[in-house]
Amino acid sequence: MRITLSAALTADGFLDDRSPRRLMISTPEDWADVCRLRCDHDAILVGAATLRRDDPALVLRDEEARARRRRAGLRPDIAKVALTRSGDVDPALRFFTVGDADRYIFSPRQLPALEGAAEVVVCNPVTACAVVTELEKRGVGSLFVEGGAAVLRLFLSEGMADTLRLAVNPALRLGAQGCTPFRFDPPAGAALRSRLVGGMQVSEWTLRPDTSDDDRRLLGRAVEESRRCTPSPSSYCVGAVVRTADGRIFTGYTHETSPTDHAEQAAVSKALAAGAELRGASIYSSMEPCSRRASQPESCTAMILRHGFSHVAFALYEPDRFVACRGALTLREAGVDVRCYPDLGADVLAVNAHLW
Repeated sequence: MRITLSAALTADGFLDDRSPRRLMISTPEDWADVCRLRCDHDAILVGAATLRRDDPALVLRDEEARARRRRAGLRPDIAKVALTRSGDVDPALRFFTVGDADRYIFSPRQLPALEGAAEVVVCNPVTACAVVTELEKRGVGSLFVEGGAAVLRLFLSEGMADTLRLAVNPALRLGAQGCTPFRFDPPAGAALRSRLVGGMQVSEWTLRPDTSDDDRRLLGRAVEESRRCTPSPSSYCVGAVVRTADGRIFTGYTHETSPTDHAEQAAVSKALAAGAELRGASIYSSMEPCSRRASQPESCTAMILRHGFSHVAFALYEPDRFVACRGALTLREAGVDVRCYPDLGADVLAVNAHLW
């Protein structure tokens, strides 16, 4: 998933003031730029505190963008997402009543009061890793995160951000009236693009490299490997590719090396037999790496972590046909860079048509 974080700051580093009304920090030109960015994403996310304080509708204002989505068979507004720990969310808020969009509330428990207003996704605890994983399963490929501060810090602390857009209004200072300070210390090596937008100083930090071209190319090869697998009623046909940090390539497919080996195991076994160093390597699998299995004591997810892989890409989340898989979430929680490309999933489903 491509994840963009966005925030507007006063010159003295605040996101808001102490008044009950919404504080507009952005200039009209900067706000228009933010609205254009929203159109480029599949979903927008805020915290429940933002819903309670500002009551935003979070809809697209660009009628042409809404029309493009309709022509593509999509709902005219991008999906709306909110996070709550307390469950204090009023279904009368404009988040629920305005616009035509899918709506998701992430909460540690079910919220019966929101039945029919949104899909409540239970995550305990509510983490950025869990939110991204569950949204990907629902077809969200890009996410625009607008805060507030706790939500921005949550995504940054878990490494769940590709870009951070910070817009500073140099003409606005709050002093003692300021609340919700926000500070960002860029990681070493993060690329910065700076520009002026309607008097606002906009800084755009690239926090994760764009790996999509390589990911798609090697996932295509993994799907081709999966076609070599003999279909079985008790397992998926999966292909995998390992690329070491020095560029060596090893491939595998389900049951290639033994009746119980998964594709990832086959590729890793070949790499180890060749004396390859796997720490810092990448693995590309046509399907989400398994997290639990009956045929062997170690799952593919555990194997990936044990060998120190740093990057995992896959095309299709494992369906809950045999077990409930949490491979992607477990890997993300361990700090592995995980990318999913659901638009490639149709080929994986076709290879496994014998199971449907």
